[in-house]
Amino acid sequence: MKTLQFGDVTITSIIERDGPWRKPGDMFPAYTEEVAQKHLATLDPEVFDKATGMMNITYQTFVVKTKHHTILVDTCTGEDKGYPAPMDFPKQRYLDEFKAAGLAFDKIDYVFCTHLHIDHCGWNTVLRDGRWVPTFPNAKYVFHKKEYAAWEQATKEGKNPPGNVWTYNCLPIVEAGQALLVDDDYSLDDTVWLTPTPGHAPCHCCVNIKSGGKRASVTGDLMHHALQTRMPEWYTIFDWNQEEGIKSRRKFFKEVAGTGTYILPIHFPSPTVGLIEPLGDAFDYKFVR
Repeated sequence: MKTLQFGDVTITSIIERDGPWRKPGDMFPAYTEEVAQKHLATLDPEVFDKATGMMNITYQTFVVKTKHHTILVDTCTGEDKGYPAPMDFPKQRYLDEFKAAGLAFDKIDYVFCTHLHIDHCGWNTVLRDGRWVPTFPNAKYVFHKKEYAAWEQATKEGKNPPGNVWTYNCLPIVEAGQALLVDDDYSLDDTVWLTPTPGHAPCHCCVNIKSGGKRASVTGDLMHHALQTRMPEWYTIFDWNQEEGIKSRRKFFKEVAGTGTYILPIHFPSPTVGLIEPLGDAFDYKFVR
């Protein structure tokens, strides 16, 4: 994505992988070919790869720079976690882009996780001398306290495949004293705050940024693909609570539609940033170019 700048804020992204990834029929249980093709015909072409019949899916971290802080939102899958295919793709691109952006691990002030799935908290930690340690040694990591507790319990019950995500990516942060376990209404300051959007994960949150009279929202996995703006009821196979996720999508879309709020979904391909507009009983997503 291009650098997004408004007021005193700049937002860029660090990409771990992009390109064709999954067929929509494999992602959305309510999928029908007729409905999908009708909407894909009028959505931005970048969202779908006709040659493979797959959605174009990006794994990326958003870098938010404010007057006071350098913030990362979601940290992709990370390395050395032992994930099975297809999550075992090469991770060097992430490190290269991080360095090319002039960033350094020890210069990150905050890491926000919209939720604690494997592809949103992977670079929280790195393996050093056989131990998982915080990748960003001077950062505070913002986790929703109930999201953290839910995955802690799931791990104890052996319900957290693939890999022991909570143990690898979350517990070491708490043990290092770098975690901020927060509630729905958490605000870092008058620039950055959370909006609760549960469903995909127990306490999924969007991360809002405002400056100069403009607002942006990093939406995590509130939606994985632009098809979900046309069909908000299309939940994914990965959702924790399907009905709650549908309600969160519709509520959020209704609140931001037509307001000029910049939307930054983690998995949308370049140019990524878009606007949501009303479209009959549903909504439309158009990239900002």
